[in-house]
Amino acid sequence: MPVSPVTPAVRTSDLSLVTCHLPLRRGTRRAFTLLELLVVIGIIAILSGIVLGVGRRASESGKIARAKAEMAALSTALEAYKSQYGDYPQTADSARLLQSLLGKLGPLPASPVIAGRALIESAKFVIALPATPTVPVDPFTNNTAVLIDPWDHPYAYAFNTTASGWTNSSFVLYSPGPDGLLTALPATGLINDTAANNADNLYANRN
Repeated sequence: MPVSPVTPAVRTSDLSLVTCHLPLRRGTRRAFTLLELLVVIGIIAILSGIVLGVGRRASESGKIARAKAEMAALSTALEAYKSQYGDYPQTADSARLLQSLLGKLGPLPASPVIAGRALIESAKFVIALPATPTVPVDPFTNNTAVLIDPWDHPYAYAFNTTASGWTNSSFVLYSPGPDGLLTALPATGLINDTAANNADNLYANRN
């Protein structure tokens, strides 16, 4: 007669061990609400604006510092030019100013081309054509090149500035600043200090 298999008895302690290893049922995750998402996006936008604003101000401050340093170097070169040739370049033309500082022109408006000593290191400045300031050119082969400020605008130069109302009678070197705008006085062609466009101009050797 066949013998039925005997099912082993399961102890209560064994059941407790099995139960302990069963995975616990996790609660349902709550999704973000639209309001919470909008708050997070708003915070990110505010922080991004702050970072961009700080970076823009730092960049602008760096350009201002660079413009001042370049104009200081050009002013030193102009003083050396006067020591060598007896006067500053008598021109309001930015291209003739550069050619003078490269030792190629004398101080008088009708001075012939000379072969003097360059008083600036052209590699330390941005030199380009006025219409295409972002495309550098060789100032020794292109006599229409000008010195470019950090905002891609030509530096301006005025000789014998007493006619404009400024007190110094030598020269004034200036940058039109970030906006690139210069408002001139009709009588002299020099800038008008009271014009709103000139509020951001930077100057060297102006009293």
